[in-house]
Amino acid sequence: MSKQTSSRLSPPVPKRESVILEQLGHTRCDPYAWMKDPDWQQVLRDPGRLRPDIREHLEAENAYAADMLAETEDLQATLLEEMKARIPATEESVPVPDGPWLYNRRFETDAQYPLHVRTPRPASEEPAAEGQEQETAGPEEILLDVTARAQGHDFYSLGGAAVSDDHGLYAFSEDTQGSEVFRIHLKDLTNKDQATGTMLWGEEAGPGLPGPVKSSTGAFAFSPDSEWLFWIWRDDNGRPARLYRRRTRPKPGEPLEDILVYEETDPGFFLNLSVSASRQWIMLERGDHDTNETLLIPAADPQAAPVSFAPLVRGERYSLTHWGDRFIILTNRAEPGASTPGQAVDFTLMQAPDRPTPQQEWTPFLPQTPGHFLLQVSAGRDFLAWSERFEGNERIYMLARKDAPALRPAENDPPSEAGLDLREIARSVQMDEPAYDLTLLGILEYDRPVLRYVYQSPTTPPHWYDLNMETGARILRKVRDVPSGHDPQAYETRRLFAPAPDGEIVPVTVLMKRGTKLDGSAPLLLYGYGSYGISMEAAFSTTTLSLVDRGWIHAIAHVRGGSEKGWNWFLEGRGRKKPNTFTDFIAVARHLIAEGYTSPRRIVAHGGSAGGLLMGAVANMAPELFAGIAAQVPFVDMLNTMSDTSLPLTPPEWPEWGNPLTDPEAYALIASYSPYDNVRQADYPAILAMGGLSDPRVTYWEPAKWIARLRDIAQGGPFLCRINMEAGHGGSSGRYTRLKEVALVQAFAVWCLKQA
Repeated sequence: MSKQTSSRLSPPVPKRESVILEQLGHTRCDPYAWMKDPDWQQVLRDPGRLRPDIREHLEAENAYAADMLAETEDLQATLLEEMKARIPATEESVPVPDGPWLYNRRFETDAQYPLHVRTPRPASEEPAAEGQEQETAGPEEILLDVTARAQGHDFYSLGGAAVSDDHGLYAFSEDTQGSEVFRIHLKDLTNKDQATGTMLWGEEAGPGLPGPVKSSTGAFAFSPDSEWLFWIWRDDNGRPARLYRRRTRPKPGEPLEDILVYEETDPGFFLNLSVSASRQWIMLERGDHDTNETLLIPAADPQAAPVSFAPLVRGERYSLTHWGDRFIILTNRAEPGASTPGQAVDFTLMQAPDRPTPQQEWTPFLPQTPGHFLLQVSAGRDFLAWSERFEGNERIYMLARKDAPALRPAENDPPSEAGLDLREIARSVQMDEPAYDLTLLGILEYDRPVLRYVYQSPTTPPHWYDLNMETGARILRKVRDVPSGHDPQAYETRRLFAPAPDGEIVPVTVLMKRGTKLDGSAPLLLYGYGSYGISMEAAFSTTTLSLVDRGWIHAIAHVRGGSEKGWNWFLEGRGRKKPNTFTDFIAVARHLIAEGYTSPRRIVAHGGSAGGLLMGAVANMAPELFAGIAAQVPFVDMLNTMSDTSLPLTPPEWPEWGNPLTDPEAYALIASYSPYDNVRQADYPAILAMGGLSDPRVTYWEPAKWIARLRDIAQGGPFLCRINMEAGHGGSSGRYTRLKEVALVQAFAVWCLKQA
């Protein structure tokens, strides 16, 4: 493969300091282990502490990448302006009703960040249709000016924002480095002298008032009595390890304390916090990718110790939705009396009384139906809604309480009702396009029968709908505006199916301009992820249109490791079956070539995070297929990372990848595909690896080490590394600034075709 480059700089040549690693009888040499700062935990919280020699190397890599891609700067600028032109200069979300208020977010003209606002709720309960102004009963109140909060910071991320049940308090969490270590602030909204309320906790709080909650994951929840704020603490290794509560309004003479509620002792478990829609339970979920358990705190007694709803069973997952006198349980636990042994792979709905109830006392609600992968449940007083994926697309079902199976103790449960398929009596929402995304936002208020969902497809901008579940009346609340213009008929979406080497059929979503010739001449961007059961939805993307308008085809490979074909699709692409993810992606590329959508060396592959692992693996396995590979925050130093117990995600991720510290088979498998460890002497395509200095998920040294090893061993290229020195896993912040990295990836893709 001939290379045409115009760089005035030579590729950085990092020093080599051989570190010999011995593990489970294996010995390996890592010449670039020095790129990991020994004090990396402190660097995440204060990037200025990065060791000087490492900083010098990363800056040299950035300079070289910028120099190599200098000829794309005009294209990057053009792409950026196109993308910005598809975003409304001013934009407003659909208001969310809550008690006496309508809560909303809106962007002022060309603002990078939104205002969080609320207006008094009108007497009329009729919501405004799309294009109509929502009636209000009073002036707008600004709860949070995110743009003002972001001023003076190179990076800013709002982790969460919520109002208390009495609507008098407003809490928000923020990260100003990209390290995902958040501080939580609290406002008193009852002070009408200040437009945005008075700060009760935080750097801006008055003399004698407490500072913010520090070292949080960003997750928090008010107790329904508004007296307490519960929050999750992040330890020095970046893991969610404790649940605390803090009184929102201390009583006179009472010291403000962070009271420990629960401490997690398993370093492999995550903690998640929520409050039931019924406002009767505070729920703490603990678990990993395989197993979880929910601890309950009654809202009527928020100072009570958390109690397990049902004991943890390894390999079993469950999540709770409170619905009146019962919990609806989304679980993979095998159903009582199931005709086939094993777990409910596509999940089932069960029910139990609204109290701690062991698994043996759960009774069927919606039995598992193979191929119908249950995703989400939302409850209101008189209705229950759930979403599921069938044949790659989503459906939503709504069930009236009067039609629900009766709640009975297991020992009195006759079998006649256990097999009832509630889909036959529930109202449903589904679409006719070959590939689309239908998102259940949920029942808006527990005591009102209105459900909100969003529909979109690669050709269709998002549509927000409110559906009255009593009457069936549907109101279109908003259509995503594309100011520069968008004609859905100018594009075509297709759902293809590529045969994998083992006979499985891999779905592929294709977006292209209508009338594109399938003669192999079109360039194609192939995106993939394939991990953690995360589905890559067939959604609308204003950024993708820039390439498609230039004659490119955009394709998503729905490879194993995701859940596009159900939970078993995930199980078939994890652990010992992880190589299926890589061979699926390669099979999709070859199928697109065989069907005339593109040709070898006219494909640019793109993926990020665990999708970056996919990029590294296919670069080693089939470099001849690709003109270029863009890997954002790529998880490529797998063997070292999964052997380093100090890293935030290592113990929690052993169920996903295997534990190479104790399991010889896991070591051998990871060693066989870890991109950093499997670079070979072959002709590789151009590769752009992008990372973030403050990234706690995929640390900056992974892409830096990978690029250094590629230059040592592989031919072809060039191999470029770009580290964002002011951001973490999600890249740059701000609705316009983040587009610069999207434009860079697309310009790199166009540039690669010129080099091939």
